[in-house]
Amino acid sequence: MIKVEIDEGSGFCFGVVTAINKAEEELTKGETLYCLGDIVHNSKEVERLKEMGLITINHDEFKQLRNAKVLLRAHGEPPETYMIARENNIEIIDATCPVVLRLQKRIKQGFLEDNQKEKQIVIYGKNGHAEVLGLVGQTDGQAIVIEKAEEVKKLDFSKSIRLFSQTTKSLDEFQEIVEYIKQHISSEATFEYYDTICRQVANRMPKLREFAASHDLIFFVSGKKSSNGKMLFEECLKVNPNSHLIDSQEEIDASLLKDVTSIGVCGATSTPKWLMEKISRYIQTQIKE
Repeated sequence: MIKVEIDEGSGFCFGVVTAINKAEEELTKGETLYCLGDIVHNSKEVERLKEMGLITINHDEFKQLRNAKVLLRAHGEPPETYMIARENNIEIIDATCPVVLRLQKRIKQGFLEDNQKEKQIVIYGKNGHAEVLGLVGQTDGQAIVIEKAEEVKKLDFSKSIRLFSQTTKSLDEFQEIVEYIKQHISSEATFEYYDTICRQVANRMPKLREFAASHDLIFFVSGKKSSNGKMLFEECLKVNPNSHLIDSQEEIDASLLKDVTSIGVCGATSTPKWLMEKISRYIQTQIKE
């Protein structure tokens, strides 16, 4: 008998839950609601809310709106977005995650306090990611973004550095960057760093590794755009090479289900529980066949 188990610790983080609850609450009032960018980096959940009436728009479309209601998702937005909303009489339903909001305020404070010529504000994060765009926006676009530990070499070590992190990045790689800067920074310069990684993501790692190691086969369910999904999937792969990243049941290769006794289904902080349950039920029908 093949066992199929869903990881209890996987699924939406509180920031995503809040954003989706706010969207559903507004949509039940029957008014038109726009969302600036995908509400969550999961196409299946985006489709579900679209069916409820949520209209996803990009920044260019947002600029054209007047007298409308727009939801800002958990990732947060740069100051410019709020300015446009005021000018265009747009009512903002702000679902920015409190962890991201705190980080934005810290970066803005650091930027306003410091003489920019003397200090580099560095953000460890994914270039172009919604959250990172919101963070860079706090510094009038002057922050330096580094995506990987090896990119730390491009910094000017003769100048002071203030380092922050996107909330869903790897804690291990952040520590690696910190150590490298400590070793290379000039004695004339200062180095301050803030571990701003969300513990809801970081704390999932040990349990996720344990879960992935306890099964013969792992299906990690995540949208392809999800930053934390990519990172958490890599953690699964480290302990179980027979781990596969899928967005939906259509991506399951039936040949993988042969010769295994236990299958684990897990996901990102942007993966809905209902989708993992649907995939689990689908796997069970394939096993029976």
